Amino acid sequence: MDFCFDWKENEEKIQELKEVIESNKVKKGSLMPVLHEAQKIFGYLPIEVQKVISEGLNVPLAEIYGVATFYSQFSLIPKGQYTIGVCLGTACYVRGSQEILDEIKKKLDIDVGGTTKDMKFTLQATRCLGACGLAPVMTINEDVYGKLKVEEVSDILNKY
Repeated sequence: MDFCFDWKENEEKIQELKEVIESNKVKKGSLMPVLHEAQKIFGYLPIEVQKVISEGLNVPLAEIYGVATFYSQFSLIPKGQYTIGVCLGTACYVRGSQEILDEIKKKLDIDVGGTTKDMKFTLQATRCLGACGLAPVMTINEDVYGKLKVEEVSDILNKY
């Protein structure tokens, strides 16, 4: 799915980001707090937002991109309202989490790392969620679903 950044639609958010940059640019180590705030404002860090940060903080764009792609809490593409995480750690995997992941991919018509066209769901494959006794496990935002069966996937997704 392709996402196109709309400057006109994001004018207020860009102004808000510029205010965040202005209030942080004299502080040492300001890049991380500015990136966090930008992610809160926009929901993701498209290259256009990274360029605004680069110009405002006088930090090379390559450095900003490197930080944004290194840390998993940052995203370069928009995320859905609900983030689904399916554990593929050993305990979950041997108890069928791959089949659950495949069912979700089929139902939502997205791949791992993708977001549905309606911006409702983002799908992630995770490693150990720390709930091995409930394997296989998936999360939807903060909700945890354990001891899952493939036939339960549709009903769970329909709740959201």
